[in-house]
Amino acid sequence: MAYLNNIRTFVRVYELGNMSAAARDMRISAAVASSRISQLEEHLKVRLFQRTTRLLNPTEQGQLFYHGAVKILEAVEEAEADISNVTQTPRGTLYVAAPLGLGQRLIAPAVPQFNAAYPLINIRLRLSDRKLDLAAEGLDAAFFLGLPEDSNLKIRKITDCPRVLCAAPAYIETRGLPQSSAELKTDAHDCLNLRYPGAPEFQWPLHGPDGIRRVAVTGPFESDHGDVLTQWALDGHGIILKPLFEVFEHLAEGTLVPVLTEEPPATIQMACLYMHRRHQDPKVRLFLDFMIDHILASLPEKAA
Repeated sequence: MAYLNNIRTFVRVYELGNMSAAARDMRISAAVASSRISQLEEHLKVRLFQRTTRLLNPTEQGQLFYHGAVKILEAVEEAEADISNVTQTPRGTLYVAAPLGLGQRLIAPAVPQFNAAYPLINIRLRLSDRKLDLAAEGLDAAFFLGLPEDSNLKIRKITDCPRVLCAAPAYIETRGLPQSSAELKTDAHDCLNLRYPGAPEFQWPLHGPDGIRRVAVTGPFESDHGDVLTQWALDGHGIILKPLFEVFEHLAEGTLVPVLTEEPPATIQMACLYMHRRHQDPKVRLFLDFMIDHILASLPEKAA
């Protein structure tokens, strides 16, 4: 088991390119991570990484060993999955990611319920609005809104979510209601955008007389955190485009109001991505089945 832990640590260090980051990811100290790499190098009689004060680069031997190490870990996971299928007692750790809004509102509340039902399965939930690489970050599954870019991943659709353009009453009182989507492209209105490195959507897809068209909008500031945009909108700083489930309560309370209802945004797909090889892992299937049932039951009726 110690040797296997050394291999797991090596793989995470290789993938993250940083000893401290790998240690945090594995919930161990940087000293333990470093010791495991040293033990592995001593066992293999090769140097796996070139270390400097700032950089950690795999050697040629390290690159070769990485590909074999991944196969070893996959084989162990498959063997554990086979045992779980036979014994009907799934166990282990699942690394799951989700966007902030979706994760906070629909997934995080159900994680303790899942763990109560399956106490031998540990969940490590990461919430981020940035684009994630499942393989590089060691994720078993990632919930998302939109369309996937990686065709090598397995996708399980959950539902199509309606979206809404909305703003605070204070903003509308000051700036007025936009009369057409054309106003969103001018200084007449401020639009609050979700932007992060590699963000695929820089335009808002709105329904018009000729179908859906993408409208390039403008605004004075933006963020990579979806809830920051919602708070800015609540504070009267602009118009946001949001999945209805994220702002349903604000709309019901009147702290946000819909705008441009005659040109509504296109719906957005809610789905989950996972690696093809993860499909046979019973704990992945259990988690997805459980969470998808919870999500569908938790969505407001008009937001499902």
